Amino acid sequence: MMGSNSMYGRMTLSIELVPSSLRPKRKAEPTILSISKSKSNTNKKLWPAHYTLRSPQGYNNNKNKNIITSSVLCPAASDTNVMALRFEILGRFNRARAARLTLPHFVCQTPLFMPVGTQGTIKGLTNSQLEDIGCQIILGNTYHLALRPTSELLEEAGGLHKFMNWQRAMLTDSGGFQMVSLLHLADITEKGVTFQSPVDGKPMLLTPEESIQIQNRIGADIIMALDDVVKTTITGPRIEEAMYRTLRWIDRCIEAHGRPHDQNLFGIVQGGLDPVLRDICVKGLVDRNLPGYAIGGLAGGEDKDSFWRVVAQCTAALPEDKPRYVMGVGYPLDVVVCSALGADMYDCVYPTRTARFGTALVPEGVLKLKQSAMADDTRPIDSTCPCMVCKNYSRAYIHCLVTKDAMGSQLLSYHNLYYMMKLSRDLHSSIVEGRFPKFVCDFLRKMFPKGDVPEWVCNAMEVAGIDISSCCAPFSSHGEYNSDNLSEEFHKLKS
Repeated sequence: MMGSNSMYGRMTLSIELVPSSLRPKRKAEPTILSISKSKSNTNKKLWPAHYTLRSPQGYNNNKNKNIITSSVLCPAASDTNVMALRFEILGRFNRARAARLTLPHFVCQTPLFMPVGTQGTIKGLTNSQLEDIGCQIILGNTYHLALRPTSELLEEAGGLHKFMNWQRAMLTDSGGFQMVSLLHLADITEKGVTFQSPVDGKPMLLTPEESIQIQNRIGADIIMALDDVVKTTITGPRIEEAMYRTLRWIDRCIEAHGRPHDQNLFGIVQGGLDPVLRDICVKGLVDRNLPGYAIGGLAGGEDKDSFWRVVAQCTAALPEDKPRYVMGVGYPLDVVVCSALGADMYDCVYPTRTARFGTALVPEGVLKLKQSAMADDTRPIDSTCPCMVCKNYSRAYIHCLVTKDAMGSQLLSYHNLYYMMKLSRDLHSSIVEGRFPKFVCDFLRKMFPKGDVPEWVCNAMEVAGIDISSCCAPFSSHGEYNSDNLSEEFHKLKS
């Protein structure tokens, strides 16, 4: 069912839900060959008659005049599309904003970075370590979880939160990206994505309905709509076809969503690098009045100038009072630029995957611990970093481990995620405290001490209304940022 603003009214923080047994029955879906076969129909489960979204301690909307609140919306009697989140803007500088995002399992601060836990775990780190470094949301992979341990088992265990004993928030993707990046596609049709099973090689079909039903069984706070994913390096009519199919599929996802009262369905903006198609997709998704919106189809090899322009266009057109999520972004520089342009959420495998290859994130860029120069370097990875790794271990020690022992990648994963969590906190506090431009300039000075800030960054910051002239070399034009072939290295890791 498509939501619209006219169907909703303000609610108090106590929501009375109609048991599913009293709701209108949905039409039965045709039988399909799919990733998993549910033992029970999640949509027919009898959900609690009362659901209370508690406001965390310390909320006082009258103290900060800059706060913009997206209240949870209460549906009309005939509608079941409830938004199980609260989004409050606590501070801003031009397009950049810092917010409080209240989800069913955790109260988050934005901007925020989400580590990727493909099968319910961040490789090499325990849940307590993730909590210690300030991780707020982790991302689970619908495709991988549906294959192992299966969504049926997760449903029987009470959802992925209970299965992995994670007390904070969680987001699951739709599985569509894996159909493109990991498997040989047989076909993408209006029905869904047909692909080859990695188990027995048989053709399988993932539909928008099946993706949502799997995610309903997994039980994440935020679930993603199945979209038609096309690499940004592809041009021609395929981009337009994918964008319009993504809009048609969002309605099927909304209709199939059986847990709108405690899971938030985000739509994904597609359209490649075409500003007209992106604008059509944004308007179409906004008309559905979803709890939040993602910007998809980026970080796939496009040039950086095109990358930031798409982000700037989409963030300017998306609702002010809803969270904005740029998918697949994990380079620290990209996170800072996108935050300046008004984005709130990010995810990427980069910090942990690059750690397994012996690379640490530092304010200057990256530090490659496998290099021979690290063998007798007794300094910490980063003398300014207060994380457990930098306090207790030297570069030389980690150099010995990364070439021979899994402990090395675990230590680097811990450090890299600490770096990303601290970057998120610093972005949030600098915006709230009114010193965001200074934070951006300090960040760029450390990463580009010679003043060779890439031209695309300068252009993006100009649009964001942030003066970075003090940290840029005069009369110079700089090319694409690669941080010692960072982009090339990452795309090799993704393949």
